[in-house]
Amino acid sequence: MATANSAATKRAPGTARPGRRPAAAPGGESRPVVESVHAESAAFTETPKARGGIQSLERAFAILEHVARHRDGISLADLSKRVGLHTSTTFHLARTMVQLGYVTQLEDSRRYRVGSRVFALAAGALDESALLAFATPALERLSAETGESSHFAIRSGDEIVVVARIAGTGMLQLADRAGTPRPAHATAIGKVLLAAMPAGQLQQFLARVELQRFTSRTIVGREALMRQIEQVRRTGVAFDDGEFDEEVRCVAVPVRDFACRVSGAIGISGPIWRLSLQALHEKAARVRVAAAQLSAQLGFQDVVEADAPRLRAATSPKAERAAGTRRSNSRAR
Repeated sequence: MATANSAATKRAPGTARPGRRPAAAPGGESRPVVESVHAESAAFTETPKARGGIQSLERAFAILEHVARHRDGISLADLSKRVGLHTSTTFHLARTMVQLGYVTQLEDSRRYRVGSRVFALAAGALDESALLAFATPALERLSAETGESSHFAIRSGDEIVVVARIAGTGMLQLADRAGTPRPAHATAIGKVLLAAMPAGQLQQFLARVELQRFTSRTIVGREALMRQIEQVRRTGVAFDDGEFDEEVRCVAVPVRDFACRVSGAIGISGPIWRLSLQALHEKAARVRVAAAQLSAQLGFQDVVEADAPRLRAATSPKAERAAGTRRSNSRAR
């Protein structure tokens, strides 16, 4: 026979067990405690279990990814909304990441930004071998799409060094190899990397380096070269119209890393009889796409959206005619 006490401990129908959160009320409305749980874990509760992952790690990386997408910082309220977590949970995770150095909090606005530890990790990963691992597939695709030889170059001191190169698919490919230094002032890849230099360093470079003439089209005047460098900075694309080899034309664009720094230049080159000025400007669009993809792999964001207006301006027929006029005027000087 059941006692009075045991009868009292039996659950009434529709009531929650001791220690359990109440279920949603009829009509779809939830009690506040249940609503907060749903808001906190809607995007994370099922996924980690299904993948066998750790929920706290997934939440932390979700926070880091959203913080990284906002270069001007993101508020706690906006961050918690975007990751689908309760504000208090987001705050404690973000505070831990701030203490570890992976996230920093601005003193004036209290917004969160990427911390120095993330940059240190990324910089350590971007050595030359890592760049080659990322650049080689991009060059292979670029050569297959354009039919021309593609190359990726970096600046080493006063020299421009081609660290990776893929032969094109067209007839009569240029004989060249990786590791070969190139003059900065007479190549498209060199102009891109010169344009990325701070003003003071660029002036020092121009003061100590001889602008050697290689062809009748080589720019050997410092003022004329500076005008071209400014053009590269405005348009984000550089050209070599037979300036290093009178039978070769090239186009190059910058590749940026996670810190928006120019880590190298990617470009294509081909013989002038096949790579006309019109074809050169048309294929520049493919080079820009390859640079955007490679930059994204190195952690740079929004490269396509940021460069789209400049891409359209740089590859337009009007820009081509203006560039040809500038080159003619530079040679006349």
